[in-house]
This record gives sequence, C-alpha cells and structure tokens, in this order.
Amino acid sequence: MTTFDDILEEVGKFGRCQKRIFALLCLVSMPWAGVYVGIVFQGFTPDHWCREGTVEQWRRTCGRSPADGRRLTSPLVNVSGELQYSGCEQYDVDWNATLTCDTKEIDLSGLPVKPCASGWEYDYEGRRSFVTEFDLVCSDAWLMDMFQAMLNVGFLLGSIAIGYLADRFGRKLSFVMSNVFNGVAGILVALAPNYVSMLIFRVLFGFGVKGGWMAGYVLITEIVGVESRRTVGVLYQMFFSVGLLVLPLLAYFITDWRWLQVVITMPYFVYIIYYWFIPESPRWLLSQNRKSQAVAITEAMAKENNRTLTKNLETLADDNADSSAKASLMDLIRTPNMRKHTLILSYNWFTSAVVYQGLIMRLGIMGGNVYISFLISSLMEFPAAFLILFTIERVGRRLPFAAANAVAGAACFIAVFLHDGWLRTTVECVGRLGITMTFEMVVFVNTELYPTFVRNLGVSVCSTLCDVGGIVAPFLLYRLAVIWLELPLIIFGFLAFLAGALVLMLPETRGVPLPDTIDDVEHPEKMKHKAAEQHQFSTRLLPNTNGNISATQDPASV
Repeated sequence: MTTFDDILEEVGKFGRCQKRIFALLCLVSMPWAGVYVGIVFQGFTPDHWCREGTVEQWRRTCGRSPADGRRLTSPLVNVSGELQYSGCEQYDVDWNATLTCDTKEIDLSGLPVKPCASGWEYDYEGRRSFVTEFDLVCSDAWLMDMFQAMLNVGFLLGSIAIGYLADRFGRKLSFVMSNVFNGVAGILVALAPNYVSMLIFRVLFGFGVKGGWMAGYVLITEIVGVESRRTVGVLYQMFFSVGLLVLPLLAYFITDWRWLQVVITMPYFVYIIYYWFIPESPRWLLSQNRKSQAVAITEAMAKENNRTLTKNLETLADDNADSSAKASLMDLIRTPNMRKHTLILSYNWFTSAVVYQGLIMRLGIMGGNVYISFLISSLMEFPAAFLILFTIERVGRRLPFAAANAVAGAACFIAVFLHDGWLRTTVECVGRLGITMTFEMVVFVNTELYPTFVRNLGVSVCSTLCDVGGIVAPFLLYRLAVIWLELPLIIFGFLAFLAGALVLMLPETRGVPLPDTIDDVEHPEKMKHKAAEQHQFSTRLLPNTNGNISATQDPASV
C-alpha cells in the first residue's frame, strides 16, 4: 500500500503546483485582519459631550465654537486623577433664560447635573463610526464590546460547522461556499439600518470568515511535504500581518465605517473564482474512499511540477478510509493522547486570543495617533514570524512554542512594575512579539497533531476556545482595569505562563509525517519509525537527465 506522503516524494513536496495554490490561499489572510480588528477604526469612540439644543442654537447664532458650548454644559469630573469635562453628564439649567450673545463666563459651581437627555455631540472631524451613528457611549458603551463579541460568536459557530462540513464534503467546497457567504454577510453589515440588525449580520459574517480561513489552511498543509509544512503555515499567517499594515492606511482614507466595511468585504467575492484554480485535497479524497479522484489530482500535480511518477497509484490508499465518514467530536477525546492534545491545544488557543487582543487593546487606549500606534504594534508580527521560521526546524516546535508563551507572560509581569516611557513600551512590544509567536504556532502545531480524517474538525473545535477568548478579552481588560489599571497584565501573565508549561507535555512534531489514524497519535513511536523509513527512501532517489527520479538523492534538493 502506498500513502500520500510516499507519493509526495515523487510529486514534489513543494513544487510549482503547491506554490501556486499557496500564493492564492495566502491572499485570503489579508482581509481577515480587517474583519478581526477592524473595530479599532470602525468603532472608534471620539471625544463627546451632551447635546443641548439651546446651546447649539446659541453657538450658531453668536458664532461660538463647540468648545465654548462644552465648557458651559459639561461639569468637570475626576478621571484617573485628572479633571476632564464629562462626556455623560450635563448641568441641569434652563439655558433659554441664561444665554445671550454677550455671555462669556457663567458661574456653574454648585448647580445640579443630570445624564445626557438629548444625545451627544462628537469631536470626530468628519469621521463616522458605528459608535457615533448609534450613540454607543456612556451607559451604552458596552454595546460596542458586543459588536466584537458577536463576531467571535460567529467565529465560534462557523469554525465548528464549517470544520465539520470540510471533513464531510471537502476542503475546497467548504472554502468556496464560505467565501460566498462572507461576501453577502459583509455587505449586509455595511447596509444594516440599525444596531440590532448590524449585530445579527456581524454574527453571520464571522460564521463564514474563520471557518473558510481554516479550511484553506488545512488544504495547503495537506498537499505539501513534511519539510514545507512549517513554511507554509507561518507564511499563510504572515499575510494576516500584511493585512494589519494595510488596514490603518485604508482607514485613514476611508472615513465612513460603512464604506470601510465594503472595502474589507470585496476580496471575498474575488476568492469565489478559486473554485476553478485550486484542487481538492487528495488526502481528504483518500479518506473518503474516492481513490480515482485522488489519483487524477495527484497526477495533475506531478505534471505541473514537471515530475514523472514511478509508483503504482492504484495502490494509493488511506489507512482510515473506512471510518472517515464517521468522524465525530468524540474522536477528539476518546483516547488518552487525543484527549491530552485537545485539552492543551484548546487552552493555548484561549490564552493566545485573550493576551493577544488584550495587549493590542491596551495599546489602543494609551492615546496618541491611533493609526501610527496600530502600525507600529503590527510591525511586531514580522519578527515573530521570522523567529518561528528560524527556530522550529533547528530546535523543534515544542520548545519555541513554550518559550514564546513564557516571554509573553514575563513581559506582562515586568510591565506592571515599570513607569510609562520607552522602557515599558519596549517590554510591552516584546510581550506582543511573544504572544504573536504563540498565536502563529498553535495553528500548525494543532494541524500536525491530528489524523487526516478528523484534522479539520480537530483544528476547528480547538480553535473555538480562541473565539471564547475573543469574547472574554475586551470585558476582561476594561472591567479589571477599573479595579486596578495593571490587574489585566497580571492575569495575562499568569495565563501565558501556564500555557507554556502545558505545551511541554505535547510531543515534538518536527520531521514527523502527518498522522493518518488515531493509532498513529496514540503510538507516536510508529510515526518516528515511518519518518525514518521515508528518510531512507528519499536518500535513494536521484534525478536523471530526463527529469525523472532515480536512486541516491533527496528529490527535495532537485
């Protein structure tokens, strides 16, 4: 019996065909950045104060500025030890009997105050967010958090549903249909007439975005060789970082949140045409006993890679084909190693989301130019990716994964004891670097630890804890910061340290073929033996003058 890993030795582990598919799928990561953290710009909360109709009329009639009106209507309040004009209260005064064009200063001390009764005015210089459109400030400020929470609810539901569909009906079909769904739902968000409908469409948008992204990730991972998995996994996610750099530029020039939503959504309509440019995963086809289609795709890949196959493809098979159609959630926890992997990976997904989003949001509330701050923090994504590429084939997966969690945790703890300044900013950036590494590594480590027939479902189920973390993160940050500003950092540090310790309990996957069955996971020594056999096979191969493979050299070096 010949496995797909054996055939890849001849087809090419990362040939022209795989590179073309990889380049197309990488583009999918870019708009996801806008979906994931677009709330920074779509939901920004500008300086605001209570609207008072009489004062507005006085300003227009007498040529006064908005600042003049605010000084009259807003009482001073203590915010973190500093006196500021309130954005949620106003003086309870009959301004009709008080204001004239000659009015300059009024003694307002001792006057009663009341909550804003007629809405708010915003100092947003022509920029429009859904916060300003729907007045999500003061007692309704938590509704802005719901905008992000509902997206993560969509992620949660979609990653399970689309993960299951991808294992039952194929990676390709699930990927393409999710992009159809994304395009329609994204436009509906932009057209939402009110806050409630916006939340509903936001859930639908999240439903398709993450599941489709994960289906694409699993597809490209399953068609490349062991040596190339780490490269495609990291670079696939690096294009998310490219999207992070593009997002503030788009937001700077597109000042209306609805039009920004349209621009973020449009690429998903383009990805629909991928149906004619990417193949189905041969691994998945084999797991479904669809051998003829798997053979046809494998031969097409070899042809595009200018390789000639010498093995008998009629013996190409999947060890777990008979049980693949019965894949279920119980497969993830039924046996000891599968259960351990599921629990540890799920916790690491949760921690990565909480700490990653928490540190980004913390930088966002520090003030200053939000576009520059966002751009600088996003640049930390790239050294994180390069560190992964540099270490995981030299050191392995497990130690860099655990160390990155430890670095993030240590940075959070150290930052608690530092005053504001360049040193604290540097430490927090190091923390961002560490947690970015863990976020990128958990994806492909998760993929490498599950057998083919349940791989997409396993990644999707574990990553649901990422979505739970995304729901919790904004509430955890802001509610704990009310008690003590540094308390969230202590929680983040504890979560990251524990995640790093748990990672050390996972097996090393460097150079190990993807498992095909649960038995491979429960008996990792078999996988090591299989890896040794594949290495011996590869050293016997050599390209001849016709481009075919013959003995004594690794085809990957051709």
